[in-house]
Amino acid sequence: MASEPFKITILGGGISGLFTALSLHHHLSTSSICSDPSPSFHITIYERAPTPTSGDLGSGFGIGLGVNATKLLFKVGGETLKERVDGIAGDNNGFWITFRRGDTGGEVVTILDPGYAKGAGHKGMHRGEFLEVLVGAVKKLDHVDLIGGKKFTRIREVKGDDGGKSVIEFSDGTTTSADLVIGCDGIHSAVRAQYTTDRPSYSGRIAHRGLVEVKDVIEGWPFESLAAQWMAPDRHFLVFPISSNKFLNVVAFVTKPEKDLGTLRESWTAEGSIADFREDFKDFDPTVQKIINLVGEKGNPSVWLINDRDPLPEWVFEDGKVVLVGDASHAMQPYQGAGAGQAVEDGYILGCVVRDFLEKRGKGEKVGGDIRPWLQLYQEIRLPRAQKVQKTSREAGLLYQMQSEELKGLSFEDCLPVIKEKMESRMKWIWNEDLDAVYEKAKVGAGIE
Repeated sequence: MASEPFKITILGGGISGLFTALSLHHHLSTSSICSDPSPSFHITIYERAPTPTSGDLGSGFGIGLGVNATKLLFKVGGETLKERVDGIAGDNNGFWITFRRGDTGGEVVTILDPGYAKGAGHKGMHRGEFLEVLVGAVKKLDHVDLIGGKKFTRIREVKGDDGGKSVIEFSDGTTTSADLVIGCDGIHSAVRAQYTTDRPSYSGRIAHRGLVEVKDVIEGWPFESLAAQWMAPDRHFLVFPISSNKFLNVVAFVTKPEKDLGTLRESWTAEGSIADFREDFKDFDPTVQKIINLVGEKGNPSVWLINDRDPLPEWVFEDGKVVLVGDASHAMQPYQGAGAGQAVEDGYILGCVVRDFLEKRGKGEKVGGDIRPWLQLYQEIRLPRAQKVQKTSREAGLLYQMQSEELKGLSFEDCLPVIKEKMESRMKWIWNEDLDAVYEKAKVGAGIE
């Protein structure tokens, strides 16, 4: 075993960074490397915000975790984390989403939640509340520190007899060193920017966003589930419950030409216009009109410009000492509600990889002498799947707005049965993945088992 702890630095204290820390701690603390009384690893998370998170409901909106991610979250976090997540999640009554006609609200297709009966189904949550739960879980861990107010500027490598460490520099002039640096700093990743160029392009759509109280819509609600999506050409309108069904998260997507965007840029906090929101969905059914009016009672909605990004061909840099996770490596369009879940899968596999590398190193085995093949294994497992989710998320947006190749030239009425057929099994390959089996098979194939 190494004479000093293996130092891991996570840059970014959002969902991907916090879950990655939980996963690393879970895998490392239960492995043979922790049989020695002295600590064998140390994890530090650096977040640029002064405080890692706020639960203020004005500071964010809803996110969703699919069955695939929920299972991993509960496996890593145990019963305590499950109880806290269940306490903030919305209840979809056993359904993922009911897809409806935009004009009348008539049913197109309703998709069941395959994990609901087992208590590990889809979780719709307020982002701020979910972050608070993750922060609380991380703060209880030994050998893990969470430090706010630290803006990363660059990474440089210091050579040494042991292969060297990475030195991380911050904007306040301070530095730290690490054996492994994990970039979890999101869609505008500064870590990624050091190694590659970010070329976002406008996807062709914006989204109006808001929150309404469930108590204001529940009377006369026409569906079995509060998770519903209305569809029409060039528009779709999604709602799902969060905060123990106290709030309904509202995200309404519209195709708009770039020339009509004015000064709008990619941001989570841009203010929109309730007048534009009403105009964009003026011919949608009465339930949608009621929701828009409730959003308007609180002022203008938020507006979100949705960019697209080409797949990133490489996630591992500096001879395996720097790796990307989550949106930093595979930011995707939101139409399958799978982006956060892919970050969870990244963090889970990275935990497996680092655990096995350190176990092999502790035993003096040859495959424990170099972390590069282990980080390449992480990339080989995660990159193809995450990029397939990127691709199919893009395709889902085209399907919902009746813009996909198979729907071009069809009438609205003729589009609906095609959408129904495609949606009935669309998400199964995402939800049903057995990551432990995938990892073990890939490890054998790489010859480092």
